[in-house]
Amino acid sequence: MRILSGIQPSGVLHIGNYFGMMRPAIALQAEGEAFYFIADYHALTSLRDPKALRENSRRVALDFLACGLDPERGALFMQSDVPQVTELAWILSTVAPMGLLERSHSYKDKLARGVPASAGLFNYPVLMAADVLIYDSDIVPVGKDQKQHLEMTRDLAGKMNEAFGEIFKLPEPRIHAATEVVPGIDGQKMSKSYGNTIDIFGDEKETRRRVMSIVTDSTPMEAPKDPSTSTIFQLYSLFASKNETEEMRERFQKGGTGYGDFKKEFFEKLWEFFAPMRKRRGEILADKSYIDNVLAHGAKRANAVADQVMKRVRSAVGL
Repeated sequence: MRILSGIQPSGVLHIGNYFGMMRPAIALQAEGEAFYFIADYHALTSLRDPKALRENSRRVALDFLACGLDPERGALFMQSDVPQVTELAWILSTVAPMGLLERSHSYKDKLARGVPASAGLFNYPVLMAADVLIYDSDIVPVGKDQKQHLEMTRDLAGKMNEAFGEIFKLPEPRIHAATEVVPGIDGQKMSKSYGNTIDIFGDEKETRRRVMSIVTDSTPMEAPKDPSTSTIFQLYSLFASKNETEEMRERFQKGGTGYGDFKKEFFEKLWEFFAPMRKRRGEILADKSYIDNVLAHGAKRANAVADQVMKRVRSAVGL
């Protein structure tokens, strides 16, 4: 079984990235052959600073490795180091219905947020389909809000198969419950575009500041509080054990503890949780060639598979 997952290097990784994508993806490396790509082609739809793109891409590799990705079990590589993916994207675009792309939730959401319309943004699902299909992927872990992209991938693979014979297998989504709710400090979904994130490897002082700025209501300290509507409680429950979560729930409902105290408890739990990963991150940084070697090795493995798939595609379509 081959598992495929990708992440955009559009900024510093935050705990929403960790619980929504990184941790589920890393866990899957125990189930089969895992391919993880850093989606620098995709990032070009929103990032116009070449220096920032290179730095972000390297930081994503560093943070992924620090969080537990094993390069011997999973291939980590840059999307742009596998040029076959853009060739396949063009071929897929020749069968992609305009109506299918116009229905993309992601495209409409980005336009609504003021992102300028571009052909790259419009064709984003086609490149994503190529990312998945170029490696004969079986499983793709996605968030609930990304399920449509994989459905579009399956639609495009089906159209290619109808037109040219059985070229592609149809990948299956793996949706994790944790991807549904990772709120930011303002209560909305945690996202770099909203400026409401808590970074995985942020400075201690800044991380504490962000935690203490989590938006709360005006319920007095002595009054009972509703944990189901509390951003603090939702975030704490991601890091705490079941017993710890229940204990905090009871204290919320009982009253007598202020939001400030709950925020401090959440910060301590968060800081402790990532401590081993911070240590591993420091070890990786101390080895100047480690990241380059990992990415080169991953790209070699990815290209070997992509070459075979493109050979099959070219033959099928007449190239």
